[in-house]
Amino acid sequence: MNERGKSDSPIVPGKLPNKGRGALRFAEEVEGRGLAEGNLFQQPRFRTQSRTDLQNALRRIRQAAQKDRNLRFTALWHHVYDVGRLRKAYYSLKRKATPGVDGQTWQQYGEKLEDNLWDLSGRLQRGAYRAKPVKRTCIPKEDGRQRPIGVTALEDKIVQRAVVEVLEAIYETDFKGFSYGFRPKRSAHDALDALAVGIQWRKVNWVLDADIRGYFDAISNEWLVKFIKHRIADRRVIRHIKKWLNAGVLEDGSRTYSEEGVPQGGSISPLLANVYLHYVLDLWVQRWRKRQARGDVVVVRWADDFVVGFQHRAEAERFLAELRERFAKFGLELHPDKTRLIEFGRFAESNRRGRGGGKPETFDFLGFTHSCAKTRAGKFTVLRQTMRKRLRTKLSEVKAELRRRMHDPVPEQGNESNKA
Repeated sequence: MNERGKSDSPIVPGKLPNKGRGALRFAEEVEGRGLAEGNLFQQPRFRTQSRTDLQNALRRIRQAAQKDRNLRFTALWHHVYDVGRLRKAYYSLKRKATPGVDGQTWQQYGEKLEDNLWDLSGRLQRGAYRAKPVKRTCIPKEDGRQRPIGVTALEDKIVQRAVVEVLEAIYETDFKGFSYGFRPKRSAHDALDALAVGIQWRKVNWVLDADIRGYFDAISNEWLVKFIKHRIADRRVIRHIKKWLNAGVLEDGSRTYSEEGVPQGGSISPLLANVYLHYVLDLWVQRWRKRQARGDVVVVRWADDFVVGFQHRAEAERFLAELRERFAKFGLELHPDKTRLIEFGRFAESNRRGRGGGKPETFDFLGFTHSCAKTRAGKFTVLRQTMRKRLRTKLSEVKAELRRRMHDPVPEQGNESNKA
């Protein structure tokens, strides 16, 4: 039963994907009851849900969420600690991932998998589960700087993955069509295609290429929990999300805590980041487009990187100013060097030529440089090319690997080249 006393039984079919009326429509839209609680070891092991039961439970949750957009779910935790779901979460993890502070690898945990999962399930039911701190490591970025990445302990990954699977059944009915990052059955190429089609088929003359400064580190945990409570009223779910947010970061033997930020690398981090921007950005953009825009507005977002196309420059400038104010309320800031408003679209070249300007500027999005171009038939199109910086980096890596293997047999060198 939910908070309103209604049944979670299926009533409405699942949400359809963004298909219909061809590419133009696609671009615009880019625009249960569980077992009784108790001691785990009082329940026989054969009572775990089958794969079909697990999927049916998620389907009921999804249908209830879609039927009532204001519904708050009060009984979700029994779906998380089900051993079948924990087992599925375990097998969805990367086999060769770096171990967290527990030092435990995927293979080591799997040596006594069933015993470990039943023990974990019991601790989740009894409230004896404790989140471990995230081990921080850094990976090099393309510009030479270091990107901090959090390495989560294995059991935390398992539980987080199980929570994500349950919560996605709810939030996938809420998230907007123009949000693509870290969502099931949506890829970066879907976002790129939607952006290209939107610019080509809508009256887009100006493009806002936006990036949020240090997004994952700037998320307010207080606001995040408030946003989650709009949909989730199960205290155990909320409590465990708080545990992960407050577990701290272990770096060079020192443990630090912060009231802001979601560590990158955790299984639940992408979902939490999407929930935050859903309320801070996506819902606001949707209202702004309907109530204030007079011309066409096209939006595509991938995590904290998003592009907005406008028909009128005045609206683009007003949107940017109001967006800065909106973000400031929630502790976010647009990156000054990576956020630009440029003239772009089918008329950009002729308009700039009339003013004595040069070629239209380009912008980067999801690893590709976008520029104004024409087909052989002379029609406007968006040309998409791999960013030069990424291409040079990849070629340097291939060259270094081939040099390292220059004395290997030619077939082996060919196999390595194909992998690259």
